[in-house]
Formats: sequence, C-alpha cells, structure tokens
Amino acid sequence: MHLLRSKKFLCFTLIFTLLFGSTLLMLRHPNEDVKFARLADRIFQSEMTANTLSMHYTVADPAAYGISKYAPCLPCYSAGNRLSAAEALQQDLEALRHISQDHLSPDNLYTYHLLYNYLEQSLEGADFAYYDEPLSPASGMQSQLPILLAEYTFRCQADVEDYLALLDQTDEYFTSLACYEKEKKEAGLLQADTSIQQVIEQCYSILSEAELEKGNHFLQTTFAERIQTLVTTGLLTAQEADSYIAQNDRLLTTVMQPAYEKLADELFLLMGEGTSQPKGLATLPKGQDYYSYLVRSTTGSSRTIQEIKELLYPQFEEEYQSLQNLLLSRTDSVEIWQRYVLDQDFPILAPEDMLTDLQARMAQDFPGFPCTSSPTAAVKQVSSSLAPYCAPAFYLTPPFDNADANVIYINPNSTAAGLELYTTLGHEGYPGHLYQTVYDAQKSLQQGTHPVRQLLWYGGYQEGWALYAEFLAYDYAIESAQESHMKDQALAWEIEKHSRSMQLCLYSLLDISIHYDNASYEEAHQVLGRFGISDPDTTRTIYDYVAETPANYLKYYLGYLEVLDLQAQARSLWQTEYTDLRFHRFFLDCGPSDFETLRQVLQSEIPF
Repeated sequence: MHLLRSKKFLCFTLIFTLLFGSTLLMLRHPNEDVKFARLADRIFQSEMTANTLSMHYTVADPAAYGISKYAPCLPCYSAGNRLSAAEALQQDLEALRHISQDHLSPDNLYTYHLLYNYLEQSLEGADFAYYDEPLSPASGMQSQLPILLAEYTFRCQADVEDYLALLDQTDEYFTSLACYEKEKKEAGLLQADTSIQQVIEQCYSILSEAELEKGNHFLQTTFAERIQTLVTTGLLTAQEADSYIAQNDRLLTTVMQPAYEKLADELFLLMGEGTSQPKGLATLPKGQDYYSYLVRSTTGSSRTIQEIKELLYPQFEEEYQSLQNLLLSRTDSVEIWQRYVLDQDFPILAPEDMLTDLQARMAQDFPGFPCTSSPTAAVKQVSSSLAPYCAPAFYLTPPFDNADANVIYINPNSTAAGLELYTTLGHEGYPGHLYQTVYDAQKSLQQGTHPVRQLLWYGGYQEGWALYAEFLAYDYAIESAQESHMKDQALAWEIEKHSRSMQLCLYSLLDISIHYDNASYEEAHQVLGRFGISDPDTTRTIYDYVAETPANYLKYYLGYLEVLDLQAQARSLWQTEYTDLRFHRFFLDCGPSDFETLRQVLQSEIPF
C-alpha cells in the first residue's frame, strides 16, 4: 500500500513537473507561430491597402484577411515613399529576427525562410534607386495599366466604386511617374531618347480622344459588359448601371486621357538629356552590380554571372548540334519545316480545343488540382489599340482565394495560329501558368498557408516552369504527329522546338553581353549575323529590346534550365523511385520560391 502511494506520488510529481516545465517553456518561448502570423498579417495588410489594384488581383475577399476598411489608391511614387519603404523593410527584417525559427510549424518555417530572404533581397535593391524603369516601351505601366483596368472584376457594387476611384487617380499616378523620370534624369539614369519616343507614341495611341468620342474604346466596352453582369445578377439596378457608365465615360475623357497627354508632354521635355539609343546597364555607374542583383532577384537563381555563362554556353552548343542533326537528317528538312511551321499547318485549330488536348496529354505525368473544382479558361485577343505594345501572350493571375475564372490573352500581331498557338497555350495555360497558379492557390488554401506568400514574386520559378511546359507542349505535338504516322510534321515540329530553345539561349547570352560585358550594337550585330540574323533593322530591334528589358530573357531561359537542373538532382536522389509525376508534385507543392531554397528542400535541409 505504501509502495502504491509512492508510485502515485511519483507519477503525480512527474506529471506536475512536465506540465510546469512546458509552462516554463511557453513563458520562455511565447507561441512563435502566433507572433509570426501577426507580423505576416501586418505585412500583408500593409501591402494590400497601399495598392488597391494589386489587392484586387491578389485577394477576392479582403475582409477574410483582416482588410475591411481601406481607401482606394494607386501606388503613387515619391522620394519620401521610397525612403519609407526601405525603412519598413529594415523594421520587418528586425521583427523577423526576434522570432525563433526553432519553434515554428514546418509550413510557417518555410514561409519565414522565403519571406526573410525576399525582404533581405528587396532591401539590397533599395541601394539602386532610379535604376528601375516603370515606363519601359516593352512593358511599362502606360500599357499595363489599361489591361489591368479592363480585366478588373466587378464582384459587387463596392468594386465598381473602387474602380472609378482608381480611374480618378490616374492623373496623380502618371504625374508621380513623370516625377520619377525627372529624378532619374538628375541621377544620370534616364532611358534613351528612342525609348522615350516610343512611350510618348503609346500615350497618344492607347487612349485616343477619337476612340473615346465614338464610345468604342475597350475601357468603355469592357466596363459596360462588367456592369451588365451585375445588373443581370441583381446586384445593380438599370438606373445605377447607367449612372456608373456615365461616370466611367466622364473619367476616361476628363481625367485619364488628359493624364496620358500630360505624361507624354512631360517625357518630351526630358528628351535630349540621356543617350540617343538604348545601351546596356554596364555603361552606368554600378551598372554591373545592379545587373547582378537584378538577375538574382528576377530569376531566383543564386549563380554568379560567370556560372550562368558556363550553364548557357554548353546548352547553346547542345541545341545547335541537335538542330544541325535534324536539318541534315533529310535533304528536304528546310522545306518540310517551312510547310508545317511557317504555313501554320496544325491538326487542332480552336484555342479551346488546344487547351483540352493539352490537359489530356499532361494528365498522366502531373498531379490533379488539390480541390475537385476545375477552373475555367477564357482565351481573349488583345485589343487592337494595345496589340503593338503587348507581349505575344500573357496570363492574368486571378485572386488566390478565387482562382476559378482565368483569362489568357493572345496578341494577334505577334502570335500566329497552328503550332505556335498550341505551344503558347502550353506556356500560358496547361501545364504552364494557369495550371501552376491555380494549383498553388488551391494548395495554399487547403493547407492554410499564410497569404503573405502571395506577395513574394519569383519570376524564374514561374516563367521557368512555363517555358518547361511550353517545351513539353512541343513534345506533345510531336507525339501526336508520330501517333498519326505524320513523320514530316513530327520532324518539322522537332526542328522548331530546338530552334526556339537555341534562340532563347542566344538572346539570354546577348542579355549578359549587353548588360554585364558592355557589348555594343555593332558587336551584337556581328554575333547575330553568324546565325543568319543580318538585317540591320532586325538586329537593331533585337538589341534595343534586350537593352530595354534587362534580365528578361534570363527570367525565362535560366529559370527553365534551373528547373531542368532541379529535375536532374531529383533523378539522382530518388533513383528508381523517380517519376515525372513525383517531381512535378514536389515542384508544385513547394510553390513559388528561389531555386536554392528548392534545392535545400529537395535535400531535406529545410523541412517542408
């Protein structure tokens, strides 16, 4: 009996000690997950409320993430805002340092790791004020803003009010960008006169007074269509709809169109202050340092410029040799390529049917969506007024908490039909951007991943994956031709695949040559001439585009090579247990990240 009492006492003492010990641990280590969630909430909410346009495209239900009250606003630039942003980055990093990583859940630890590295890299970028170009002829806000406004979804009446409030601020927004360009001039970092001239021309053509008077500008027609949807669903009365349409017309005519003209005038006054033709970043003070930073932040690759060259050169030689072998395999190879690629001969014609075919062919090697709901995908053509200034194709990312409706834009000026359209839809749709984006959104909601990760942009992960998907689409097309015993088509499409890869590799090397090695136009012209691109107008266009969009080609092609390198490491690590399905699931489950982190997760150095 005494022994039994002793055992009971010992058991009670042990339980008390364990409970008290865990209480002490909690006192010494307050719930780090709660601390991290609060900090991440603050960062997410701060970013969202500072840019309503970005918030609308990021989250469909802001109130579900603690954002119930906000003033609609565009992110207007000022020197003071730039300095405040740098201070905020330092404060956020310091707050993260006070959170113990050892006591975070695996999901929060992974998010912590990504967030810390991302903020640290963003702070590094603060040292390069005025090197960024928000008014680039290729993809500046003068052409991006109208597209974002045209696709601004109206889910409720409040969205219409927000939209009109943003439209009313376009004059302030463009004025702030003009102010930034003036400060760039003072810093000796103004873009070239020919680039400014292109932007000026865009300002006059994208939102012309004549189109607005006719009432058929796409910002008028798309607005009316979205308003009508709210009327149909009973969220607006016909009278309210008419009032909103009148307000939209008034703001486009009296605020936005004059804002474009004023921006054009401000830019015109800056001409003659910089260089006449675009040049590489290497010509600027600290240009090489900025380019190295830009490549890291844009691609998510941790490789040095020299290491990137050492990756690209062998790849170029491999693609060149593959292309040569294919062209020499038959005496009529060039004629076959011209017939089935240039003439756009392809068995599937409609974009919707192409997407269906791509989904069917990828099914065996890719995981299904985490949720049972299947997203929709609308394929639209870019408006004729925007076509000259837009990319060949682009996918508009939907809010992560409502990723069911998706839109892929095709630019008829630069994207042909046939094989090119099929592989473009592989890049933008399945298994490219649309598939990866929706998968990540559903996975994040399913796991309860903190939405702060939606703020972290990894161009190399996203565009590298999309290019990987594009080349798979080439393989699907070749496979389809072989199944149908169409040997000529299979040869033509394989030639085109290697030609496309070699071209992107060449332009990536050219990007480094121009921006890091300070290659002149004349030197680039000579290099391009060795590969049959000798027309001066063509080589000038290529040089200027690469000079105006530093690291852009690397975002795609280096990102693609990093995906292949990660895949090779997975094969080596998993041996006989490797499958494409397993690798694709691993890549997608990790979500957007830099490639060094992905390698660490693969090697289990970072828990996930």
